[in-house]
Amino acid sequence: MFGALQPITRFLLIANVAIFGAQWLWPSLIDTFALWPIGSGFEPWQIVSYAFLHGSLAHIGFNMIGLLSFGNELEAWWGQKRFLQFYLASVIAAALMQLVVTMSLGQIAPTVGASGGIFGLLLGFAMMFPRRKIVPLIPPIPMPAWVFVTLYGALELYLGVTGTASGIAHFAHLGGMIGGWIMLRRWRA
Repeated sequence: MFGALQPITRFLLIANVAIFGAQWLWPSLIDTFALWPIGSGFEPWQIVSYAFLHGSLAHIGFNMIGLLSFGNELEAWWGQKRFLQFYLASVIAAALMQLVVTMSLGQIAPTVGASGGIFGLLLGFAMMFPRRKIVPLIPPIPMPAWVFVTLYGALELYLGVTGTASGIAHFAHLGGMIGGWIMLRRWRA
């Protein structure tokens, strides 16, 4: 289904699962490595480290399915160096967007998860393979990748603006997409 597992994708998968396991042994990892708002425990390394922590089994499960589904093929297409640059740009842009949102709203909760990076990969997949069919879980209707990503991005924006499904970093997801888009524009320039 996925072809050969690419090296960076494999590393990210193993690292995320291993660190998720470590979280259960040492819950205090959240205190140091989650993305905390500026002035409430923020440290510079958290701009990347937060992406290796997850809030639940479902959270890491869906993110790793996204990594395998979209990241593996993008890494095969772009190569290791470009794929890693793209993923990190998405993770960092998601963190920066989340920091701006938490600062503007006065929130003090930490952010965890690779979702921003995965949303960047999703956007990259749709831009590289716009006509490729994707079948989402809900609704299970095949659609071109560009349509799926457009609808998913619009849904994230709506949920973020309305505050629906609180506890989910919708703007971090959008930040990951923006980071991926910027990286692709930079490469095309």
